[in-house]
Amino acid sequence: MISQKNKSEMIKSMLKEIELCQNYLGSSKINSIYFGGGTPSILDNRDLELLFDKLRLTFDFKKDIEISIESNPDDLSLQKLHFFKDIGINRLSIGVQSFCSRELKFLNRGHNSKQALDCIELAKQIGFNNISIDLIYGLPNQNLEQWNGNLEIMFGLEIQHFSAYSLTVEPKTMLHHLVKTKRIIVIDDPIAVEQYNLLTNQAKKNKFIQYEISNFGKKEFFSKHNMAYWQGKKYLGIGPSAHSYNGISRKWNVSNNAKYIKQIHKGKLPFEKETLTDNQKFNEYILTSLRTIWGLDLDFVRKHFDKKLLEYLINRSKKLKDEGKMQKKNGSLQLTKKGKLYADAIVVDLIVV
Repeated sequence: MISQKNKSEMIKSMLKEIELCQNYLGSSKINSIYFGGGTPSILDNRDLELLFDKLRLTFDFKKDIEISIESNPDDLSLQKLHFFKDIGINRLSIGVQSFCSRELKFLNRGHNSKQALDCIELAKQIGFNNISIDLIYGLPNQNLEQWNGNLEIMFGLEIQHFSAYSLTVEPKTMLHHLVKTKRIIVIDDPIAVEQYNLLTNQAKKNKFIQYEISNFGKKEFFSKHNMAYWQGKKYLGIGPSAHSYNGISRKWNVSNNAKYIKQIHKGKLPFEKETLTDNQKFNEYILTSLRTIWGLDLDFVRKHFDKKLLEYLINRSKKLKDEGKMQKKNGSLQLTKKGKLYADAIVVDLIVV
């Protein structure tokens, strides 16, 4: 837990970094602001006010700017929701993960099902009309009926957006150890595929558009923050470990809090930088765009990359089209429903090594 003194120094440093980075995005107006995971539990109201005021003074906001904050249900009290609304936050991204108490316990979440439902209803009552939640499927012992129960509860809440991710067992984690020692049995791939197919079918039935493999939104409610990243637009990250991209190079701040604060106090930006080669930019485009509903725009590739890369992409895609995993539509290469199940493998197949 960060001490009050260290937190104060961190806020001062972030405010200073905003000043130092005011020209990073050029003359672009700000389309979206996203406060990431942990923000509500670490920063108090005054901290957020200071950051908001500094951002408003430093950058030019678009009239329809999307201002999102990522929160957990146990952080969203009535008072906190009112405060978010008052300072201008207009989109909530809530880490629900599941509406089943047993599943939440397995995921080691700090909230229960009732808290998840209550905070969403409170947010709606206060006037938030752009609410997104996260769900996880493919959990141990989670059958199709249980997953469908989660989906039915979610659709009944009449939210505008949701993200759904399959459980990933990362190496060197406690979950990986439990799976390896057979104390937990993960579900088979065919069951996860059934759950994914149920997800996409139910989403379509409830008028959600799958605009990215894991992201679903009502019309006019696609995440501007996500869209900017997937479409290769410029973005600026503030704070330790934050990443930024200006169309030419990527940079990322040091992760160590003390080093970050020390450098900022010297008036220096504590980051590492990587200028992207044409091949890296091409791979970045594949990684971010293929998973979206718009796919890979061949005209964009033709205009922004070497002719050899366009030919490479067209040739590599032929086999995928023959296998029914990819289709050409409106001048773009897009994943089919079958292809979405193999998205990660297809990305690996298309990037330039």
